[in-house]
Amino acid sequence: MEIDLMDVARIDVPFLSLRDVNARHADELKAAAARVIDSGWYVLGEELVAFEREFAAYGGVRHAVGVGNGLDALSLILRGYKELGAIGEGDEVIVPGNTFIASFLAISENRLVPVPVEPDAASFNLDPACVKAAIGPRTRAIMAVHLYGQLADMPALAALARRHKLLLIEDAAQAHGAMRDGRKAGAFGDAAAFSFFPTKNLGALGDGGAVLTDDTVLAQRITALRNYGSDVKYRHEFQGLNSRLDEMQAAMLRVKLKYLNDDVARRRRVARRYRDGIRHPQILLPQVVREELHAWHLFVLRCTRRDALQRHLQSRGIQTQVHYPLPAHRQPAYPSLRHVRLPLTERLHDEVLSLPMGPTLRDDEVERVIAACQSFECPP
Repeated sequence: MEIDLMDVARIDVPFLSLRDVNARHADELKAAAARVIDSGWYVLGEELVAFEREFAAYGGVRHAVGVGNGLDALSLILRGYKELGAIGEGDEVIVPGNTFIASFLAISENRLVPVPVEPDAASFNLDPACVKAAIGPRTRAIMAVHLYGQLADMPALAALARRHKLLLIEDAAQAHGAMRDGRKAGAFGDAAAFSFFPTKNLGALGDGGAVLTDDTVLAQRITALRNYGSDVKYRHEFQGLNSRLDEMQAAMLRVKLKYLNDDVARRRRVARRYRDGIRHPQILLPQVVREELHAWHLFVLRCTRRDALQRHLQSRGIQTQVHYPLPAHRQPAYPSLRHVRLPLTERLHDEVLSLPMGPTLRDDEVERVIAACQSFECPP
């Protein structure tokens, strides 16, 4: 069950108000839009170059390549490595079973084979022990998804990747601003994919994505692939595609990048209050390794009576979402994975519920959510 996002008439506490998120920077965003309009250059121009430079610096890597969306970012990483001969058609990529389907689509789009594995029950992220057990003769890469904004166990996964000579790819679509050991999401693997969908911690006013990497050769290849396989106009070295972060979105993102750390800090304060205030025997709160390093894109709890809890919160004017109601290996799009059994993943998808979360959520709204959770009554 998922509440219709368009049914807002009864909603007092929205899941996330993008109007409020962007209203804080309205003057700067309008000035940036005017700058792009007045420039007369709308694709592959100075705004994109500047954003790529600034986002790479933020992530602590050498290169950022702006692309059309987060799925394209993931897909182009794999496509780039295929073009460079590091991975080939039919090879396997280990991926968490409990992730948005985009992680799987990027793999299968490149005619690679997704190998879904169970997560760690505490963090919902890849369990290195399960990854190790899944490595086989055709395994060429591990895709670590930083689910909900908490980094996967990258030191352990990096050690596995080195030992078995595998690529380590970060799906960081939900992890803008997450950190570990002084390094930000996107700086741990061989390459990382980010989404700038409007609801993300760093959200555009439309679609957008980027690849972060220290690999200069990969960055150059993806830069060509995103632009019809071309480095020089009308000369096409590769069979590329059209996936370019446009000038308007790059300009919007340059404004919002300046406030990303402050926004993540506010998300952390909201999460801390939820974790301190919700004390219900039927609600299992998210566990974190280091709370101050979690980006809290989503605050996801577990409840065996999830649908009843969601109805209860809806009745009190609180909007929630389910991320995600059906795991990728159970989707009709992947009949080849029907034989896969991932009991923990499947249980999580039946129990997870996302509470309102965002940088503009007011303290009184947070308290309303806590009180509503505490008042939930359902027979054991």
